[in-house]
Amino acid sequence: MSVRLSLLALLDQGECYGYQLRTELDWRTGGGGPINVGQIYNTLDRLERDKLVRKTGENNYYGITDAGRTAVAVWFGSASPSADFPAKIALASTLPGVDARAIIRAQRVTVTAAGHANPRTAAELAAALVATAASISAKAQLDLLDAAEQMLSLGIAPTPLSADIPKRGRPARVAN
Repeated sequence: MSVRLSLLALLDQGECYGYQLRTELDWRTGGGGPINVGQIYNTLDRLERDKLVRKTGENNYYGITDAGRTAVAVWFGSASPSADFPAKIALASTLPGVDARAIIRAQRVTVTAAGHANPRTAAELAAALVATAASISAKAQLDLLDAAEQMLSLGIAPTPLSADIPKRGRPARVAN
């Protein structure tokens, strides 16, 4: 997952501070593994250096710049590596004003199935194995795109950024 572009996508929704971005990113990408808050702040520093975000106010909130908005639009309008796509579509489907179906269409255009061959030499065998792996990967990605389109048709509304200030530390334990 591109943490850099994901943070920009969140900031395109409104100003946030680092820990808030970490919390939003975690739940909007399926909670596949929380991002270290240090990584969030390091990424924000680089985004600020690259003039894609700027600090706003006294409370270390970050806002997106026009260049950052352009980067988000380009990212959402283009295909991603197959390993990054599930988190990208999960994030996009939760953000108001983002056309997740258009992101699926852009991804689908780049997914092509490779043909199978009948190898006769070691070199042809190696090429056929790579082509077969690409074909299987493409089919799996097409299945994912089909499933994502089905889930999007459920009509679940996107969610604006939370106005709640996340609490630092470990979550409270629930009594059994």
